[in-house]
Amino acid sequence: MIALLVRLRPLMLGCLLAAGLLLSPGVAMASPVTPPEDAPSQEARPPYSLLHMNVCLSGYAGCYAKTQYPKIVDEVVERIQANDVNAVTLNEACSGDVAEIAARTGYHYRFATVIYRGAPLDCRTPGGRGVFGNAVLTKEAIRASEDAPFSVFSGVEQRRWLCVTTARRVDVCTTHLSTDGEAPGTTNSIQCAELAQVLASRGRPTIFAGDVNRRGSCAPQNHWTLTDAEATQAPGIQHAYGNLTSPALEIEPATYTDHDALVIRAGLPK
Repeated sequence: MIALLVRLRPLMLGCLLAAGLLLSPGVAMASPVTPPEDAPSQEARPPYSLLHMNVCLSGYAGCYAKTQYPKIVDEVVERIQANDVNAVTLNEACSGDVAEIAARTGYHYRFATVIYRGAPLDCRTPGGRGVFGNAVLTKEAIRASEDAPFSVFSGVEQRRWLCVTTARRVDVCTTHLSTDGEAPGTTNSIQCAELAQVLASRGRPTIFAGDVNRRGSCAPQNHWTLTDAEATQAPGIQHAYGNLTSPALEIEPATYTDHDALVIRAGLPK
């Protein structure tokens, strides 16, 4: 009997090794790990994303009190990092605050100064934050940028558009249109038509987001339109346009500004 066990021992050891049941000391047998169903999947996200916010940072507007400065700057940084977006568009921003946001996130940026009563407008309360305007920030390097005023504006504030071209050859644009209504012949409607021409002429994959102060779309032909119509604050007047594929919109309630945040995710054309 003992001789039989001796002869069978090598066979038993081989079976155990083949089954993975005999382990070296201190080595644990791995088991497959299934991620929770609600775990975010980076692979499932479309390849291009953009965060848009109107941040009301001039220090002059009635909405400024809600920003509890500098809490609004912290909120922008947190939303950029949480959403891990490729690009950010900011309306009613200040150049110094944008520079700080870029430094804290590692993003590149361009800023378009808005002319007010014939000159740049210094942001206030506190001062020392640069001048008032709009900005685009991008994770990828910026290869080119351009901005220009619209042909008309109402009141004392000039309105401008800003577009950048990234290293991925995606154009990202923003603007903040006038507030005199969208009826034909208004300043807003003229700016809207000019914006459509700007976006149609880009010649590359293009994504736009901005506070257009209207419900009707300014998107050119062959561009989709997404709006914040379901927002809890000032719904319907912040829009996103583009010719990227399969766009999806997420609206995030904002804490320290009077407009909710938009996150757009879309695919890049092949």
